[in-house]
Amino acid sequence: MFKRLKVAAINFVPWKWHKEWNSDKLEMCIKEAAKRGAKLAVAPEEILDGCMVNEVVHFPELREPMVQIAEPIDGPSVKRFQRLARQLGIAIVFGMAERRGRRDVYNTSLFLDASGRICGVYSKMQFAEGYDKTWYFNRIGKKIRAFDTPFGRCGLLICNDRWNPMLARTLALDGARFLCIASQGDTRKTQDEIVLAQARENGIPVVHGNVGKNLIISKGEIVAVDARSDAVTIAEIDIPAPCGPDAARLQERKFLAERPAMMEQHLKRTLRNSKKYRENAQHGGRPPKPRKKTMIVSDHTKGKRWEVAPNNRDERTR
Repeated sequence: MFKRLKVAAINFVPWKWHKEWNSDKLEMCIKEAAKRGAKLAVAPEEILDGCMVNEVVHFPELREPMVQIAEPIDGPSVKRFQRLARQLGIAIVFGMAERRGRRDVYNTSLFLDASGRICGVYSKMQFAEGYDKTWYFNRIGKKIRAFDTPFGRCGLLICNDRWNPMLARTLALDGARFLCIASQGDTRKTQDEIVLAQARENGIPVVHGNVGKNLIISKGEIVAVDARSDAVTIAEIDIPAPCGPDAARLQERKFLAERPAMMEQHLKRTLRNSKKYRENAQHGGRPPKPRKKTMIVSDHTKGKRWEVAPNNRDERTR
């Protein structure tokens, strides 16, 4: 009921405003991951340009340069990593400043499969800095959607999104069987705990590439963590099968096929212990008399508890 996948979480400190340098470094990291057998590599938020939103918010003169460094999804940077994905046979998730139209800029992550196809595009839905609708240089996302990949249905989150369980839950309800999170922010233990909680609540693995800390979670447990920058962290995740009648019937058939051998083992143990059971039985094969004991009835919605006598007539509130 699971598909095992070797994955890599990647992080390094990007050089703000230096897209070529960051792209070269990201390519090097992805090649290291592919060389060691990873089939999916997840890199941090806006790793191509350096995540300059705080500077741009506080220095208005940087807003037009932000528009200039941003690229459309069909721009040269994405094309470069599409070629790399095909060359290495590895799926890639990374973040970038995406320009839509003349000057609207979004904090975007995208998923490329091993053929270079864009499987999914996601724009950040929740900003730590708040949001002003005049911020053309930092537009907020409008849709929370999972999407199909060769590994199963996937959901993307970006940095501050991970603090809101509603976002991960929406993706899980949309069928996501694993999450990829691109971050460039908090590396405290509390962020590990919140990501772990969301993996457990939704029953899906998480690959988190965060500048300063990589985190990989599978089957509700942290399977790899690397609290350093400039790190490629490789581990395996188990992606659960999609929910639904087909998956349920498959699991049912598996259980029914395994049950005869299991029941045979249980029967042997029962027969092996039969003599000891008879020796320890106090009733000698005769059923004991029923016990007359006061019943406790607790209603936690009202903070009350009652003791009910065996005859059901004598009731006391506690």
